[in-house]
Order: sequence, then structure tokens, then C-alpha cells
Amino acid sequence: MKNQLRIIGGEWKRRQLAFASIEGLRPTPDRVRETLFNWLMWDIHNAQVLDLCTGSGALSFEALSRGAKHVTMIEPNPTQAQFLKQNIQLLKADNCQLKVTTAQQALVTLKSSFDLVFLDPPYSLNLWEELAKLTDPLIAENGLIYIEADRELNTLNLPHSWQSIKQTKAGTVRAGLYKKVTRS
Repeated sequence: MKNQLRIIGGEWKRRQLAFASIEGLRPTPDRVRETLFNWLMWDIHNAQVLDLCTGSGALSFEALSRGAKHVTMIEPNPTQAQFLKQNIQLLKADNCQLKVTTAQQALVTLKSSFDLVFLDPPYSLNLWEELAKLTDPLIAENGLIYIEADRELNTLNLPHSWQSIKQTKAGTVRAGLYKKVTRS
């Protein structure tokens, strides 16, 4: 069984992409995605992007559609990874790399520096703090981090170097944009 998501803006605007019907897999709602990419309007072009818990691929494909230089996707579910591979081929997104593994396993092997990180894990796994700590060394100075959760963002115990810039709420979804800053 499969579901569909729609790319909101950029080169692939209105394209429909399929993703697997897997319990807990919930694409970022259109309204939240639109808000996020309005926030990122001046920062997404040529960005090196890391999507820690790719899921449907909504955030990754939206970033590529809007001019990201490269996206690294991490998705542990082999069924959903097949959908992501098909969508990468369909869109001819050769500036996209898919790692079929857990975020924790992938993060210890990555050597790149990222301008933008999407941290949107399955809510039930409560991985925000663990993944934030593992990801922090890979984020460029002044890099941006998007976080999505089902709880107040100030309860997630994020690194002190992550400064909250913007927040929004849509239904039960809480979303925020952070910037990595070095405090002297």
C-alpha cells in the first residue's frame, strides 16, 4: 500500500511522490512545510542538507526542489527506502544520497559539514536529544536545524549552542528553526 505527498514549491512544484504506508510515518504537513520553507527562503539555495529521519522524503525533496546543493537522506525502513530510491530516480535527483540505516549508525560515519539539518524522528522513539548530540559536530557554524515534535520544543534538551530562531504550531505538531552559534 502507498500514499502520496505533493511538493509545494520550486522546480518540482505540484509533483506527486509515493511513499509507503508504515505505522508512525507521517509527512510534515503541507502548512508546516510551507512555513518552514518560507523561513528558509534565503538559506536553502546551495545548502548541504542532512535529513536524519527521512521517512516520506517530504522535507528532502522539497529542499532539492528549492535549490539545495546536496541532500543526504537517512531511512532505516527498507520498504520506505525503496520508495525513496524510486522517487530519486523519477526526479533525476543525482545530488541526493540515501543511506539505508538508522540515524545513529549513519551519524558516526558521516564526515561532511551540513548547512541545514532536518531532525524529525518518529515521535514514539523520543530520539531528539540523542540525535541532536550526535549531529551537533556535523553542523556548520551558523548552520540551521529544523525540529519537529509532538511536544514543547523547550523540553527536548537540545544542545546549548542551538539558538531558537522561529517556532510554529499546527494541530499537535510543534516545529522550530534553530541556528548553531558559538557562545563566547
